[in-house]
Amino acid sequence: MRLTPSLLLTALLPVFAGCQMLADKPVDPNLGTTRMQGQLSAAGGHLLFKPCSEARQFVINDAAGTGILQEAANLADDAGDKLFADVRGRLTGNQQAGNDGQLDVTRLYRLETSEYSGCEDPNFRQLTLRAGGHEPDWDIKASGKGMVLNRIGQAPLPLPFLEEQMPGGGLTLSSEANGQRVELWLAPQRCVDGATGAIRHLKAELRIDGKTLQGCGYYGGARDN
Repeated sequence: MRLTPSLLLTALLPVFAGCQMLADKPVDPNLGTTRMQGQLSAAGGHLLFKPCSEARQFVINDAAGTGILQEAANLADDAGDKLFADVRGRLTGNQQAGNDGQLDVTRLYRLETSEYSGCEDPNFRQLTLRAGGHEPDWDIKASGKGMVLNRIGQAPLPLPFLEEQMPGGGLTLSSEANGQRVELWLAPQRCVDGATGAIRHLKAELRIDGKTLQGCGYYGGARDN
C-alpha cells in the first residue's frame, strides 16, 4: 500500500507536534526582572519606591496583581508613614515631576514598617531563606553553609539540612543531626507576622520535638527566585 502525499502529511502531523512540544522551553517568570529592596512612601496620590542607598524614587505599578498597593495602605498608619519593601520587578523610564520612572512589581517578598528595615540587614545576601514565628518565638536562617535554629531561652542550634522541592512551589528543609529531626515546611502563600504585622510571601511550619510551630518566611538574597 502506498501513502498519498496528503495521507503521509496527516500521519506525520503528530510527530511534528511532538517535536514542537519538546522544543518549547518553559518561560522563566523572572526573565527581565530584578529583585530589589527599598523604602515605600505615599506622595501625590502615588506609592513611591526608593531603592536602598539611592536618591531615586519610582512610582509603583502592580503589574502582576501582587496586592502591594492595598497591603501598603493597610500597614501604614497614615499616608506619611514609610515602609520597607522587598520586591521583584522591572524599572522603566517615563520620568515625571517628583519621580524617576516606574517600577513594575511582579512579586512581593516582604513588606514591613521601617523600624524593621531590611536595608540594614548585613546577612541578607548570604541567606537562602529565613523564617520565624511567635508563641513561642523561633527563627531559622538558612544558607549554603547550613541552617541555624534560634529559640527563646535556648542556645543557637546549627544544623546541616536537605532541601526538597514540593508540588505547587513549596519546599522543605529537614535535618536529622544529633539524633534530632527538624523539619521546616514552606508554602507560597501570603503570611502576616502576628507580632509586627509584616507581610511575607511564604507560610512556614516548623516541626521539632513533637511540636508544630507556625510562622512566616521569605527567600534570602542568595536565592534568585
